Amino acid sequence: MKALSRLAIVAAGAGLTIACIGSAWAGLGQPTFWQMDLQDSATPVMEDVASFHFFLLWIIAAISAFVLSLLLIVIVRFNARTNPSPSRTTHNTPIEILWTIVPVIILAVIAVPSFRLLFVQLQVPTPDLTVKVTGKQWFWSYSYPDSKFEFDSLMVQEKDLKPGQIRLLAVDNEMVVPVNKVVHVLVTGADVIHSFTVPSFGIRMDAIPGRINETWFKATIEGVFYGQCSELCGKDHAFMPIAVRVVNQSEFDTWLNGAKQKYVYDGGTAHNALAATEGPAAR
Repeated sequence: MKALSRLAIVAAGAGLTIACIGSAWAGLGQPTFWQMDLQDSATPVMEDVASFHFFLLWIIAAISAFVLSLLLIVIVRFNARTNPSPSRTTHNTPIEILWTIVPVIILAVIAVPSFRLLFVQLQVPTPDLTVKVTGKQWFWSYSYPDSKFEFDSLMVQEKDLKPGQIRLLAVDNEMVVPVNKVVHVLVTGADVIHSFTVPSFGIRMDAIPGRINETWFKATIEGVFYGQCSELCGKDHAFMPIAVRVVNQSEFDTWLNGAKQKYVYDGGTAHNALAATEGPAAR
């Protein structure tokens, strides 16, 4: 029995060790080779998501170790050779009560932080900036309604990639937001259902035609954070990445002033004022 218990503990420990090592393979804002864990957190919401994830991991590991221990005990102690006269017991009231109450307690322990996390994700704080995101086949359009301009964001083709740009994730026009500010994101679709997802922000919201969904984030780290459409939306579903550049307030103000001149809002269609001279690649 002691040997079996030690074996179960070792197996559980090995599983947790592998899971913890995986966190070292997780990147910030983008996927990492051999990644086995969530991307690093760049917002308070994602920190809560990651904490809840690891909280569940401990519970799952404990349950798995317990079930593994029971299986090993049954294999060793109750096989035909060591137990030629098996028990005929059909009911054990204390055990039946126990295996009913314990799962209920476990589910209640999981439900409380889960409901809290859902509330945090869905309750949008007072925003500092609003951005409307429209999913289209197969690119994204970003509208800044307070500043009255809109632009399209298309994936950079592999042949056009510049040094430092990431294949299948780099875009021609990034969504730009200021650091440490609450960004209210309105999400909709123009044709079919898409899904606006940025893993390091802990956000995923469906873009549904004829409906506006909302989410929010508050990036606490500057940099470029990538995501992708997470709803199968057609043949080029894999080629409509999301890129959000988080900058300080001064850089954002500079970009905003330039964007007001570069992009023209014509009442519903994204249009680049320079597109006529620079061609489709400038959109």
